Amino acid sequence: MTSDARLHRRRLVATTLGLVLPAVLLASCATEGEGGTGDDGAAPAATEEAPTSDATEAATATPRLAVTYDGGIQVLDAATLEVVDDIELAGFNRLNPAGDGRHLVVSTSGGFQVLDAGAWAVAHGDHAHYYTAPPVLTDVVYEAGTPGHVVVHDGRTALFDDATGHVVVTGSGDVALGDVDREHTTPSAHHGVAVELSDGTLVVSEGTEEARTGIRVLDAAGQEIAASDECPGVHGEAVAADEAVVVGCEDGVLVVLDGVVTKVASPDAYGRIGNQAGSEASPIVLGDYKSDRDAELERPTRVSLVDTRSGEMRLVDLPASYTFRSLARGDDGEALVLGTDGQVHVIDPATGDLTASIPVIEPWEEPEEWQSPRPAILTLDGSVYVTDPATNRVLAVDVPTGEVWQSAELGVTPNEIAGVSGDVEAGASAEHEHEDEHEDGHDH
Repeated sequence: MTSDARLHRRRLVATTLGLVLPAVLLASCATEGEGGTGDDGAAPAATEEAPTSDATEAATATPRLAVTYDGGIQVLDAATLEVVDDIELAGFNRLNPAGDGRHLVVSTSGGFQVLDAGAWAVAHGDHAHYYTAPPVLTDVVYEAGTPGHVVVHDGRTALFDDATGHVVVTGSGDVALGDVDREHTTPSAHHGVAVELSDGTLVVSEGTEEARTGIRVLDAAGQEIAASDECPGVHGEAVAADEAVVVGCEDGVLVVLDGVVTKVASPDAYGRIGNQAGSEASPIVLGDYKSDRDAELERPTRVSLVDTRSGEMRLVDLPASYTFRSLARGDDGEALVLGTDGQVHVIDPATGDLTASIPVIEPWEEPEEWQSPRPAILTLDGSVYVTDPATNRVLAVDVPTGEVWQSAELGVTPNEIAGVSGDVEAGASAEHEHEDEHEDGHDH
């Protein structure tokens, strides 16, 4: 196990066993063990709001998970997997990170609604204070006719309304306030995606309700600086090292790097990449790979690795098929694929070698309808979490050791899973792959 992995596991264990203090004791640290004031003699300002009356101070960050089911959302403690709260919410709801380490964005009827997972940190000089509170589905809603992709990158959060092509972008730390500081509307409504980079560059998809065709790259002022229409069926995105953006196509991907758009073609005439997982620790993006255009429901057994530096694509054979909720990245950039054989397959992205296969759940079969629950994988705070709808469980896996170190029955059938770190997220950079599929089996 790497030292980073040990640190993450120790933090989760410390969260489980850690000291819990009344929030009112925050004031006492200013006179004891504080470490001082700023250079001008004033106390440093906190980066989050003051604790609420029902907040409890904890010794460490308290990561939390959220799991959707038919009729609501359960919020779990990521260390114990105990249910913290059960929030009733009708409909088929989707989960997206907000990017601030505390909130999630729920794609539901009426728009993007903000869920406070009830775990956060307050920066205080050279340290932070950690708090928990009961989760709550807030009244903050970003209106959308058909809420689609939510993309977090470098402390910015972009939300795309498929019904109108309207994009709103806000600071990740301001999502819970309902703030909007940038807007863009595509020429035609479509199932699209947008991501803003650190210099204000906006990469946004192009298309209509009938066909998605490419992307546009806009500068901070909204002026087009690059574009490509060589991306039939454009779907999904991921950001790699050096802020390289990868967008999937039915015949490869588009790579946006330093304002230049490059097409990386699939080795097959139809080689569809519609779901990707990126990591800032790696210049290589993991993607799915489907090569049967006529399949009603293709169950692929190959994944793609796209090197954003060289523009090369490598295909990797796996011992089992997988689905659109099967892709993730580890802390060190390793590629993770949850197979229908019940194992988490670990791939070295630089070589394409399959380095480990970790048994987690029993073998399973992909359901016909994309909305139906199927196992999903999530990486959070040094651990990997896997849902198992067949047994209504969530399991925690330590990839370096291959140990399933925690599991719990939920009492509901899990569908989607997301999480918050409960920590200060200065310039949040965790990527979220918000994927789904049409009823016809093609990625949505």
